[in-house]
Amino acid sequence: MTPPDLTAHIERGLRDLADLVAIPSVSAQGRHLPDAARAVQTLLEAEGFTVRQYPGQVAPILLAEAGEGPFTLLIYNHYDVQPEDPAELWDTPPFTLTERDGRLYGRGASDDKGELVSRLAGLRALREQRGGLPLKVKWLIEGEEEVGSPSLEAFIEAHAAELKADGVWWEFGSITPEGRPVLYAGLKGIICVELRCRVAASDLHSSNGAVVDNPLWRLAAAVASLRGPDGTVLIPGFHDDVRPPSQADLDAIAALPGTGEALRDTYDVTRTLGERSEYHTRLNLKPVVNVNGFHGGYEGQGSKTVLPAEGMVKLDFRLVPDQHPDRIVDLLRAHLDTQGFSDIEIVELESHQHPARSDLNHPFVKTAVQVARDVHGHEPILNPSSGGSGPMHPFMQHVGAPIIALGIGNIGGRVHAPNENILRRDFKNGVRYAAALLAALADG
Repeated sequence: MTPPDLTAHIERGLRDLADLVAIPSVSAQGRHLPDAARAVQTLLEAEGFTVRQYPGQVAPILLAEAGEGPFTLLIYNHYDVQPEDPAELWDTPPFTLTERDGRLYGRGASDDKGELVSRLAGLRALREQRGGLPLKVKWLIEGEEEVGSPSLEAFIEAHAAELKADGVWWEFGSITPEGRPVLYAGLKGIICVELRCRVAASDLHSSNGAVVDNPLWRLAAAVASLRGPDGTVLIPGFHDDVRPPSQADLDAIAALPGTGEALRDTYDVTRTLGERSEYHTRLNLKPVVNVNGFHGGYEGQGSKTVLPAEGMVKLDFRLVPDQHPDRIVDLLRAHLDTQGFSDIEIVELESHQHPARSDLNHPFVKTAVQVARDVHGHEPILNPSSGGSGPMHPFMQHVGAPIIALGIGNIGGRVHAPNENILRRDFKNGVRYAAALLAALADG
């Protein structure tokens, strides 16, 4: 069967995207969030959605519903974006959607306004083809994702009955340069902390290093005790709650292509962890601890012979099912105390995210994969989990449905960086995928 011509819907979707990109809805700075929420609400209402708006700690939360049918799909997206800084590194204005050589540039073009609009355009096309929406679609759209979604978990718990669905379509995904769709059925959890150490009321002359301990030495020793040379976390009890992967997880990982060549080549990586054959297993299944920053003492040009009074290290832990963020912090505290670092303070940052992973054998997951195969004309790449994190666990816990992520990102999309972009080709296929997935779910 020849697929319907969606050209008009694709072009209208790109106009909608340009309008949304023009709204600088930067949640980290509280900029234009109500404006973006109103714009999204207007787009949804034009397609027959009943939209309710709820206050969040940072930005409004939208809960929309439309259609009727045997299957209920919940879609999750967000309308907030990262700051455009440094603005001088953009080749074109960050809040003006600009096309060059088949790429569309603008803050939010990929993350996450482009994802949202491509789905809406596909839904619009299906609604036109069928004379209505042949399944129930619920849509949860927030404006706080880029600052850790502080309102989301409580909102989902409070509105669990309204959010009940048979499957959840997550807010991101990507397409390889060859056109293969990349799907994810889970996310790692995350904890961000600071380790702080103070040894004096003020900085001292470095000659006192003979008799006064140095906070940076202590922090360096504490951090070194957390991880082995191969990246394995050494905190006692850290791995006790790790859920063994299913056979379906292992089979999916074995089918993943390559050994991380694209990552190494794109970022000119000079040091890696583990054997190259372990790349996908580690990225999907291995919990890790990362040093995000090490601060203290003199950091200016030239030398300054100073013994710092205090120092600080920023860490993040990426967790896998069934590790609990609170327990990990407790284990970290116990480990530091045992190692003689009871004076090092742990300060928790942002909100914790629990890990989540769907059953790859669930019919909803299988349908999403098959539709991706049909639409893109390439074998999909199905990851049991992303190496990244996000607020997926509350959906699994309170909505009780499997989750799949597939979108329109690309490896050169520069998400969170200057010159964020999508490929026109991928937007087009994203619209086609949305229409086809909704149709397949409606038709059973």
